[in-house]
Amino acid sequence: MCEPISDDPQVIPQPKGPAAKALAGAVRFYQKYLSGLKMGSTCRFDPVCSTYALKSVSVHGAVKGTVLAAVRLAKCGPWHPGGFDPVPNPGYWSTETVR
Repeated sequence: MCEPISDDPQVIPQPKGPAAKALAGAVRFYQKYLSGLKMGSTCRFDPVCSTYALKSVSVHGAVKGTVLAAVRLAKCGPWHPGGFDPVPNPGYWSTETVR
């Protein structure tokens, strides 16, 4: 049985593997240097999309985390109401082994 991941956006596990670490670094770069260039908060989701991407890559790895983040970004627009949308727990993917 897997333990659920925390819904707290401040609790982000360390990414595993070089690709996940590189992607997490890219997201952190975006958060630190590029996100502040926008005027105010524009994300309609909680947690914000960059935090969701960082957490999904850290929890699910580079490939699955990127897919989850891309699906989340595809929801971004006036056609989706937004709201609370946490990263799925490990085991969300039927082929994923839970340790």
